[in-house]
Amino acid sequence: MVDGTEQAKGFRRERDLDANPYRPDEQRAADALLRQLPDVGTGDDPLGFLVASWEQFVVDRKATRGLTFGQAIEQLKAGARVARDGWNGKGMWLSLSGPLPGREIAFENFWSSNNAEYARANGGSATVLPCITMKTATGEILMGWLASQTDMLAEDWCVV
Repeated sequence: MVDGTEQAKGFRRERDLDANPYRPDEQRAADALLRQLPDVGTGDDPLGFLVASWEQFVVDRKATRGLTFGQAIEQLKAGARVARDGWNGKGMWLSLSGPLPGREIAFENFWSSNNAEYARANGGSATVLPCITMKTATGEILMGWLASQTDMLAEDWCVV
């Protein structure tokens, strides 16, 4: 196994990490990992820290099973994907789509012509609020997933 420092050096050669250390998806992953491991310092090599911390993260991930709905929502806000152990569909999970508290979107970037028309009339943009999306068992992304009462009362949520 290559240690985290060697992996970080190889990665550093591929991208200029001093100018732009993380892509947005990497930053979300780093933030989620730091929330899981708050007692571990990052030092001067955050990528090396992430690689070296992966094994500890895998161990700690076992603690992210048997969650309540409220705990699952907190995990979503932290950038994790969550699912219920009790769901029948294979590979289903939830994700938070969009940043909290929302994002200003230009009218030309809306899928819906009605939303684009509203944004254009509203000064050229509109705030889009985040929503919970679901990756369905058939492989589609469902926008605006809603929890059933059974989902809200369940204690079998997990991070996936």
